[in-house]
Amino acid sequence: MASISIPLAYKSHSLSRSSSYRLHFTTPQLHSPIQIKCSASKEGSDNEENSCQFKQLRNVACGFLAVWAVANSVSPVIAAGQRLPPLSTDPDRCARAFVGNTIGQANGVYDKPLDLRFCDYTNEKNNLKGKSLAAALMSGAKFDGADMTEVIMSKAYAVGASFKGTDFSNAVLDRVNFEKANLQGASFKNTVLSGSTFNDAQLEDADFEDTIIGYIDLQKICLNKTINEEGRVNLGCR
Repeated sequence: MASISIPLAYKSHSLSRSSSYRLHFTTPQLHSPIQIKCSASKEGSDNEENSCQFKQLRNVACGFLAVWAVANSVSPVIAAGQRLPPLSTDPDRCARAFVGNTIGQANGVYDKPLDLRFCDYTNEKNNLKGKSLAAALMSGAKFDGADMTEVIMSKAYAVGASFKGTDFSNAVLDRVNFEKANLQGASFKNTVLSGSTFNDAQLEDADFEDTIIGYIDLQKICLNKTINEEGRVNLGCR
């Protein structure tokens, strides 16, 4: 935990004497549960009016700090340099993809890691459709030819995974790390690609018809030279 001390001083309009205070904040380190603690100490003279003003100022400052802490918190999955947990020893861990993870879909929060690393779902046509794979660990897994239409993948870690010919139509791929993944011939028809990264990914013959993607994300994906001319036209790359 890190501490921040902020000195504050002001002069009351009704009194000639001044008062100064010091706010003490305890902030979380990265990868720690978010916990904000605010305390205060006073220096100099004080009165009831100043105390009331200070309490209001302290509450506002603490609120700003809470917002900062949430904004700077990182996903347990996709943070740069983050060490991944050990491979799960659950003998049924690969089958858990057929159930999915419904806790905290948007933010990738889970009660138990969805560890699909090195699992083989090649040509799986029935059991992955529409599933929520929030914060799933997918590196080294094979989804070649799988039907993953309408899946929700929030903050999934798919570095080095294989999705050759995978159908992601109507899916929500939110902040997925596809670095070095093989996505040759994958279909992203009407797919939401929000905040996902494709560094060094193979995107030859990928279908981007009606893909929904933000301007910043578009700029990044268009840097990938493996996207063919038709894909670039559908994306709107310049």
